[in-house]
Amino acid sequence: MRILIVGAGATGGYFGGRLLESGRDVTFLVRPGRAASLARDGLMIRSSTGDVTLPAPPTVLATELHDAYDLVLLSCKAYDLQSVMEDIAPAVGPHSTILPLLNGMRHLDLLDTRFGPQRVLGGQCIIAATLDAAGVIQHLNTSHSLSFGERDGADSERIRTIAQTMADARFTPRASTTILQDMWDKWVFLATLAGITCLMRACVGDIAAAPGGTATTLRLLEDCLGVAEQADHRPNEGVLQRARHMLTEPGSTLTASMLRDLESGRVTEADHVIGDLIERAHGETPLLHIVYAHLKAYEARRAHTLKLP
Repeated sequence: MRILIVGAGATGGYFGGRLLESGRDVTFLVRPGRAASLARDGLMIRSSTGDVTLPAPPTVLATELHDAYDLVLLSCKAYDLQSVMEDIAPAVGPHSTILPLLNGMRHLDLLDTRFGPQRVLGGQCIIAATLDAAGVIQHLNTSHSLSFGERDGADSERIRTIAQTMADARFTPRASTTILQDMWDKWVFLATLAGITCLMRACVGDIAAAPGGTATTLRLLEDCLGVAEQADHRPNEGVLQRARHMLTEPGSTLTASMLRDLESGRVTEADHVIGDLIERAHGETPLLHIVYAHLKAYEARRAHTLKLP
């Protein structure tokens, strides 16, 4: 199976690197700067589950893509998807499968329109990782799972092939017959975590220690749950118990990557993680609206600052 990993940052670099480490046929679609650094320094992963340095991993630029790949794994940010779809078009043939690992659900509609729903799987990953200033992928905890499945829940030959291809890699692959529910479960949790940590500019433990902090977090979770329920994808009680615990745990240092983006002055996925939930809502979501206004105000200030001489 020929695999194209779109990007070699924290997510794509980690999962693609683990697949390459296990001997799979992996190529990274990257920009020129990242291609140069990978050729010079290799792909470096630092993790408590095992460090690895892969010298000169195979890379390709968008202008060099000419042949179709069996599996295209999308690990880009949601706001880059439009340009990424144009970049990968030459790599998507009649029998190619696209496995997106983006947050939220909007990307499925966009990919379906561009490439056809028969080529697009459901997918998600659970990992905390970052690309440091030296280009090293830092895996921040021990979670590193990747779930994938047919959106209709079928047990297909291509799902079995992907599962077999990933079986020996040093992460946790999982073929799922409930992948859309899995994606909604993650979206509800992520929107709450990103929303509350960005709004408060604090980690979960600090928010829990503040007067009214836990109650505010749980009210935001209810906003997100309401949207999921309207879509017939409310998480089950076991999932919700774990989410409530993680979102309100005293002393927890947990934050969302969106907060790290915000604090670093980078673009956020506000439209895709928060805004799209609001668009799908049929009732009032007051805290979601406050979170979204906060993030859009940040983006407006960021855009204004970038234009200053």
